[in-house]
Amino acid sequence: MIPRIRETSPVQTVYLKFIEILKNQGFAGDLNPDYANRTVLATDNSIYQVLPQGVVYPKHVDDLVLLAQLSERDEFKQVVLSPRGGGTGTNGQSLTDGLVVDISRHMNEILEINQTERWVRVQTGVVKDQLNAALKPYGLFFAPELSTSNRATIGGMINTDASGQGSCLYGKTRDHVLELKTVLLDGSVCDSAPVDDTALAALRSRADRIGQVVRTVDDIQREHADLIDAKFPKLNRCLTGYDLAHIRTDAGEFNLNSILCGSEGTLGFIAEAKLNLLPIPKCSALVNVNYRDFNAALRDATELMQAGPTSIETVDSKVLNLAMNDIVWHSVSEFFPPVPGEDIKGINLVEYTADSDEALAEGIKRLTDTLDAMNDSLRESTGRIGYSVAMGNAAVGKIWGMRKKAVGLLGNAKGEARPIPFVEDTAVPPEHLADFIVEFRALLDSHNLAYGMFGHVDAGVLHVRPAIDMKDPEQEKLIRIISDQVADLTQKYHGLLWGEHGKGVRSEYAPKFFGELYPQLQNIKAAFDPHNQLNPGKIATPTADLSLLRIDEVTIRGQQDRKIAVEVWEGYAEGMHCNGNGACFNWNPNDAMCPSYKATRERIHSPKGRSALVREWLKQLSERKVNAVQEAKTNRERSFVSSLPARIKNTINKKRGEYDFSHEVNESMQGCLACKSCVGQCPIKVDVPEFRSKFLELYYGRYLRPLKDYFIGSLEYLMPTLARVPWLYNGLMKPAFMQKILAKVAGMVDSPLLTGVSLDNALRELGVRYASAENIATLSDEQKANTVIVVQDAFTSYFETDLVLDSLKLLKILGFNPMLAPFKPNGKPLHVHGFLKAFAKAANNNAKMLNALADTGIILVGLEPSMTLAYRSEYQKVLGDKAPKVALIQEWLAAQDITEATPLFGKSDYKLLAHCTEKTNAAASIKDWQTLFGALGQELSVVATGCCGMAGTYGHEAANLVTSKKIFSQSWEAVVTEPANKGKLTATGYSCRSQVKRIQDQRLPHPLQVLLGAYQG
Repeated sequence: MIPRIRETSPVQTVYLKFIEILKNQGFAGDLNPDYANRTVLATDNSIYQVLPQGVVYPKHVDDLVLLAQLSERDEFKQVVLSPRGGGTGTNGQSLTDGLVVDISRHMNEILEINQTERWVRVQTGVVKDQLNAALKPYGLFFAPELSTSNRATIGGMINTDASGQGSCLYGKTRDHVLELKTVLLDGSVCDSAPVDDTALAALRSRADRIGQVVRTVDDIQREHADLIDAKFPKLNRCLTGYDLAHIRTDAGEFNLNSILCGSEGTLGFIAEAKLNLLPIPKCSALVNVNYRDFNAALRDATELMQAGPTSIETVDSKVLNLAMNDIVWHSVSEFFPPVPGEDIKGINLVEYTADSDEALAEGIKRLTDTLDAMNDSLRESTGRIGYSVAMGNAAVGKIWGMRKKAVGLLGNAKGEARPIPFVEDTAVPPEHLADFIVEFRALLDSHNLAYGMFGHVDAGVLHVRPAIDMKDPEQEKLIRIISDQVADLTQKYHGLLWGEHGKGVRSEYAPKFFGELYPQLQNIKAAFDPHNQLNPGKIATPTADLSLLRIDEVTIRGQQDRKIAVEVWEGYAEGMHCNGNGACFNWNPNDAMCPSYKATRERIHSPKGRSALVREWLKQLSERKVNAVQEAKTNRERSFVSSLPARIKNTINKKRGEYDFSHEVNESMQGCLACKSCVGQCPIKVDVPEFRSKFLELYYGRYLRPLKDYFIGSLEYLMPTLARVPWLYNGLMKPAFMQKILAKVAGMVDSPLLTGVSLDNALRELGVRYASAENIATLSDEQKANTVIVVQDAFTSYFETDLVLDSLKLLKILGFNPMLAPFKPNGKPLHVHGFLKAFAKAANNNAKMLNALADTGIILVGLEPSMTLAYRSEYQKVLGDKAPKVALIQEWLAAQDITEATPLFGKSDYKLLAHCTEKTNAAASIKDWQTLFGALGQELSVVATGCCGMAGTYGHEAANLVTSKKIFSQSWEAVVTEPANKGKLTATGYSCRSQVKRIQDQRLPHPLQVLLGAYQG
């Protein structure tokens, strides 16, 4: 039995007092000093881990003013405040041992769109892709691009002066900032925009903090203009952090926003922004140029720029190969055909955009004419080995989606040494990039390190991530060695160490790069934040006696992770390698990734949050000399009865309020829908349902399980018996008073009813036999070749029996001989709720039968996506290569020649709502549905939707009802209630159809039922 984790790291008294006063003074947002929130926000996308004292989530500007004013009190001058947006920084920008001020949860409204003047006003918690989705109907977009655009906030972009692909054309974030609303630490609200000298004089005359700030910044610009011009590199990615070079605009106006953009939360809370917008290019294309050598790709970029593209991005073979093994490759593989006899070592993605097809074609032709005119000698000297063209916004969007995901995919390299960000956004003049990278690679090669590279060659920025196992103290030392060497190398080539991703902990190198100008950065910090309370130690200190953070003096994750025993680390590997890239914070409600985060906006209810919590939980157990893997084995051997008294006692203490960190972890795990979207969409392949089940097994070894878990876990076993008396089961489930009792006692709501259809009788009428050994033995070889075995699952067999029968009917119409496998519990519900011993037994029993059927040479297929995909996921983890091979029915049908049956079908036009697990863990199978429909003369389009909110039994659990319905409302509701979709929708998942029936009282057919309905024979 695992011990109670009664003590963690306590919150300092001064912070508890600060939070208590905030609460008493009417702070409207959320105040979270709990260990779970602190743990989750102790990391970002960097190598660092810093535990904050608490997390506050302001609701509006008044909350920020209250925070600032309270921090000015003498008793709270030691309180540290660090603003945070999406938490996607790679250099620890938002990490703090003080209070995290997370603006993203509540302050995420788009306030005003002015189409005529092309600007938008937003709260800074708005996500970049969220903004552009709202702007799209107006034909406008916010131009600065970055790989984390689906979770990065506007506030984060402003605070790092973010830019990425296309920056040579569109510039950086500050180039599009028109006005900012910033709360300064004295509580004043500063509205800043470029001003002429008359308005500047008025600002200088103010006696408050704003006046002091303006005087300081203006004096620095006036007195040090020549030095600023000499020290600041003339680069596209000039600088992040107090941009002295742009205090004055090209028109000569004073612009405080140039200081605030890139300030990384060290000067104030940027609450709102007015942003410049651009028209969306009407046409786009990518020319994908292949190279036999990565250096050749870098050197060729300068030549390619002569053809006037919008942007050029480069990826190396390591990144490309990782993408090939991810679901994202299914959407882009056609654009990257192999080159016979050649090994592609690098690719330049050359983008063209235009407002007409003619202009686009002209731009592409400038490049392709050059590529086509190459002779053998030129091919050899340039390293080019062919190219392909991807035409249209849809195709280009898919490739950029792959390129964006490549950033995270590097973290999914094999082994414990994984590419990490700490020297990965150097910027040098583009003409020097190839030579710079040759030396950079030689530097890494001298340390025998593997690495991955990708980036923006047109801007002279290449992201290089060395692979290091940070749990190894010896490898950890390389962080200092390599960082110093890269800093020197960057200066040699007249570049900057921080070209794109901000300074953060790497601010240590600022004095080295800016020399005698660095004290002016300190003067700016002192004017805004005289007591060093805002994100201290980054960019600049307010006085010379205070130090910047040092890269090897901030706690790194590896120092914490190495406390976990190797056996435990490996036993929970599916959750240990989260690198904080934040892909699970995806804003888009029509994307399947982590519905629990989308519904709650709570980071503890995300894969990153759950991974951080289980890692901390394992560390806490390890510090108490408890091996979680060994404890699980002991737990399975312990009898239910012998541990019951202790579990009863522990549960009583829990209800009395006794603290155990495991309760906080459990709260996070209970919010998971076990939809497995994280497994397919996380670039690191974090598998929350897998480590969640392991946690629940141990947690309920100490505490009593809720009754609903036993009800859900036993349902598959009870169904065959209950199906014989459906009137009894339905009679108990249907009455309203029984629903209330079940909700209160068993924690279950809206339980589905049995169909009452006897499969045995229906099969006899249909002329379909069970796939028993005796029945299979009667088949000739020719009949076997034409036979397919449909594997049953409890959901469709007992709650949607008509679907099973309709599927068998369709298979017969298509000329196949369908047989139905005898029913055995699949066990997935057991796995979901952490009954791992029972699941292993169920998997073994079921696999024994299914493997025997497969040994006959007949293909096995399944109807229900989540249950069928369990055979290639949960089953494989338990059984390895003994897991049965069961195909999704569309995977098999799409590969069959069924064209002879096409004349038997009339025309239909449907829209597919795919199951989350299916589209994220078997992405190619969605196209299989379209292939199948097309073969029978039917039209089938795929609708982009998120999760329906049901996910097996999740939506039937009383505790999840509100969240389940909210998830449905975020994506599915609009599609299902759209009048134009009436009678045109089909859904592959049982749970999805069940949710639609429950909430909208609509019955959506399965795709096979749609095809059966089109049959005219």
